[in-house]
Amino acid sequence: MHSWTDTLRFAFQPVVNLRTGAVAALEILARPEAGDVLAEARRDPELDGRLTVLALRAAARKETLLPLHLNVFAATLADLGGLTPLHEAVRAAGRMAWEVTLDIVPPYTHVPQRALLEAVASLRAQGFRISADGIGDGDVPLRLLTDLSPDLVKLDASLLARPAAVRAMRTLCEGLGALVAVEGVETELQCAAALSAGAQLAQGELFAPPARIPAADVYVPPLGPGAATVPRSGPSVREFVRPAAVLPLTASAGQVRALLTGSPDVSGVLLVDQYGRPVRSVHRSRFLLSMSGRYGHALYADRPAFKLGDAPRTVGVDATAWQVLDVVAVGGRDRTSDDVAVVDGHGRCVGVVRLADLVRALAESRVEEAAGLNPLTRLPGSDVIVSEVDRRISDGRAFALSWLDIDHFKQVNDGAGFAAGDELIRAVGRALQQAVAEHARVGHIGGDDFLVLAEEESLDPLVTAVLDVPWAAGGRPVTLSVATVVCGPGSVRDHHQAAAQLAPLKKAAKALNGGSWVLGRAGLPGHEVRRGGPGPAPAQTGYATAEPRW
Repeated sequence: MHSWTDTLRFAFQPVVNLRTGAVAALEILARPEAGDVLAEARRDPELDGRLTVLALRAAARKETLLPLHLNVFAATLADLGGLTPLHEAVRAAGRMAWEVTLDIVPPYTHVPQRALLEAVASLRAQGFRISADGIGDGDVPLRLLTDLSPDLVKLDASLLARPAAVRAMRTLCEGLGALVAVEGVETELQCAAALSAGAQLAQGELFAPPARIPAADVYVPPLGPGAATVPRSGPSVREFVRPAAVLPLTASAGQVRALLTGSPDVSGVLLVDQYGRPVRSVHRSRFLLSMSGRYGHALYADRPAFKLGDAPRTVGVDATAWQVLDVVAVGGRDRTSDDVAVVDGHGRCVGVVRLADLVRALAESRVEEAAGLNPLTRLPGSDVIVSEVDRRISDGRAFALSWLDIDHFKQVNDGAGFAAGDELIRAVGRALQQAVAEHARVGHIGGDDFLVLAEEESLDPLVTAVLDVPWAAGGRPVTLSVATVVCGPGSVRDHHQAAAQLAPLKKAAKALNGGSWVLGRAGLPGHEVRRGGPGPAPAQTGYATAEPRW
């Protein structure tokens, strides 16, 4: 009599890193050829637990390097209190628990939440990673999602039609320290939407369909214009993480050589302790060079591989690309091509990053940034400020947006000449840059208009540093006007509304005598005059007093 396992097959679908285009992991999907085993597994926790173990064993026969994603129903974990047989199967397969991510699948309704959280805590203590699956198309309560504190949140592709929801999930995930993946991506437009919404990972038919043999290559659309724009602090290292090739610290040089020669794409091997913490780093070229010497194999093959390794270079999962470059810059030049291990809060390896990926992304961001610089001041234009404003609004962060310009600038050009006017604009731009240091963003949006995005508490020293300067052009004294709108969380919905709130403040500042500063708060009537005295409106001399041009 045939068992249901005789007709059960498994398919593999890659999880793709949207930044690097590399396969970050494989999800193993059960594909029964007869009967409805999956429906039975939803009702039978013991059966679902067996399916998870079988999926792990099927993957172990096909793939030995990539991290794995295994599906398990939320009710199964709550009922069984964990998956003890899976932990044993992982060890038997020669893998480590932290190489396995458990995708917790809906439904969550009627699942005892305390039991589920206790089971997840037990699995996490064993080293397994946790993913919340089916978000956006499932029934997971938001409170439970935050209590689960998953390492990864998988969003249904249908959410891409609601970008505000995806941005909100990205903000939540940043707070939880989780990555964002989008499932079911079928078109290049969906891929672009996932990338622009901040997702780091994706999977779907566009990249590669589920297959009996793990895909060696996947299709990833090229990044569109602006997709490589990077905030000043630099992109997160999470966006560049590749799967790490790992072996236990006790591995012999022969085992490392077998792994490297059988996997030409692997640039190095990390030797880890029993908890998955990197102890030594074996670089491909240096290791194989040592082994290929006249007596290399005889000398090293049966000896511990760690004798041919180096101390690993590591960064935390919250590091930026620039911080990784700082780590690479320390030490000998012969190690600049070494992979950098990315570790979690417990020091366990979650993957590696390659210098080439970082340099390529940072170079693209610099090209994009340079293209948007104002040729006169070399300051970014409005696009950078607009993007940062919208980012802060979506993150629910307060900010102060200031507009600054030179009073009666047309008279400066007419009286002192265009060269003197240009030099005055450059001098104001330099003063703004020096005043904000690294605490704010300055944009030159054309002519004599500047935008400054800062925190409210930094406004007084910033404005003082600019307004208290005795400005002059061609021997003529010049004054500046500043208008600021402070936007609290939820007070504006986008940069358009912020600009609309700023426009009347600009007009009020221009109506004052001398150097002036007017401050208002979004959503509240009136404004505060912090600098400048009352006086007649300036004569119409041809200079603009329209709304901010951004």
